[in-house]
Amino acid sequence: MSQHEPPNDRQRVETFLIENFQAKTTASARSLQTVSARIAEEVERTCTQSDRIQASNDVFGWAMKLATHRLHQVLRYHDAGSRGARLELHSKLSAIVYRYITPMQVQSSYQARLLLIEDFLQGFYVESLNALRREAQIDVSYSPRSLLELSEYIAFTERYAKRRISLSRGRSQQLIVLRAQTFAQHQPPEHSMDIEQAIEGRSESDGNAWQEASRSRVRDRLSEATVESNDGLLRQKVIEELIAYLEASDQHECADYFVLRLQDLPTHEIEAILGLTPRERDYLQQRFKYHLIRFALSHHWELVHQWLDADIEKNLGMTLAQWEKFQDRLDETQVHLLKLKHEGLDDAAIARRLGLTLTQTKKAWFELLKLAWEFRNR
Repeated sequence: MSQHEPPNDRQRVETFLIENFQAKTTASARSLQTVSARIAEEVERTCTQSDRIQASNDVFGWAMKLATHRLHQVLRYHDAGSRGARLELHSKLSAIVYRYITPMQVQSSYQARLLLIEDFLQGFYVESLNALRREAQIDVSYSPRSLLELSEYIAFTERYAKRRISLSRGRSQQLIVLRAQTFAQHQPPEHSMDIEQAIEGRSESDGNAWQEASRSRVRDRLSEATVESNDGLLRQKVIEELIAYLEASDQHECADYFVLRLQDLPTHEIEAILGLTPRERDYLQQRFKYHLIRFALSHHWELVHQWLDADIEKNLGMTLAQWEKFQDRLDETQVHLLKLKHEGLDDAAIARRLGLTLTQTKKAWFELLKLAWEFRNR
């Protein structure tokens, strides 16, 4: 485009997306540009292929509506965080396919069906990633690396799953439902029996391997191919450190509760395993939340904030506008404390500079992180 040539509709949509993503995320310039360009191209393609939009005499208006919808969808997943976004998508798609993934040959248990859903969705996530690569004309080795790119992929997967596929006699069906029906029809009886045996620990050969594979599928909610490996390593490190912290604090019941929560067990099963009444389980849950906050904002705040992509170098996970507003709310001591943390000083050095005891300094930083947490998640 020459210097005096006005931007076309796709470029105007792309600029709109870049400006909004820049204002509401902390993504790098590269991620902003590539994600916005891909969405703008997809919107343009949709508008071009739709006879209804082409006949509306307001193609750009439709393009902006579609771009705004995709913007809000990506931002919703982005705000949920890496793990939260993946869990949200997994929950949505599991609910859609649940009634369709039942082996025809056997009366499968609830747990067996969940494992089949896990297997099916693992394959579907790979299919969706390949569809994104193909439709966006990007390299076949591409995988999301930043949180914004992961959110783009998750939003695309949701739309891809819900695409309507035309059938005979004027009927249509969601793409993911058709995939689920085909998947269920190809499950042999012995496969379903093997899964149930694995759950109950009754496999006739190599039982331990089967049980571990089953538990692993339940824990790993989305294909690892879509997640930056460093994120998975950090998450595992956070889990290990939290369990160690709970054990060291003589909170063994809280550690047991956390392990069961990681397996996404329903509340009544957790109560049965731990031998608790609903009231006792609620008390234990509140105690666990208390220690979780202490862990996240005090004992291992650096590790947790690094995992959440909200460490001190990234303005505690805030956009530039949020960061400026947050600092306006701090008193003089808190501003000084924040500055010293940015400089990389340890707690002892900060205490001397502020004229506080080490305990007072740690408490002040805990309160500041708590304020930032609340401000960021308002």
